[in-house]
Parts: sequence; structure tokens; C-alpha cells
Amino acid sequence: MPKKKMIIPPATAAELIKKAGGVRVSERAAERLAEILIEIGLEISEEAVKLCSHAGRKTVKESDVELAKRVV
Repeated sequence: MPKKKMIIPPATAAELIKKAGGVRVSERAAERLAEILIEIGLEISEEAVKLCSHAGRKTVKESDVELAKRVV
């Protein structure tokens, strides 16, 4: 069965762990971090879209994302 393509690749998540000081990163740890980052990103994105809509805009701006980050 082919693996599903993730928005954030596990290799990118592994690089984040290494940048934080991890020497070796298991495949499962990288996959789980990628899943968690996607979950958090979706929560922030959904809130940013709500803020954008409330402001009467269709374009999500950086300020929407920053405010959503604080709210979520």
C-alpha cells in the first residue's frame, strides 16, 4: 500500500528535531511530529480564516495568522 503524501514531509520534521539538538531521529518520531504540526497548523489556519472573514476580506493576511496563533 503506498504511503499518503503529507503536507509537511517527515524529513522536514526530522530536520526540526535535529535543529533542536536531536542527534538521531526515528522515522516514527518524524512522522508523528509532522502529523502534530499539521494539526496545529490547521487549527491556526481555520482561526485565521474566521478572522479574515469577520473583517470582510477574502485574503488571509499575516496579521490574521499572528492573531490566530495567539487565540489558539
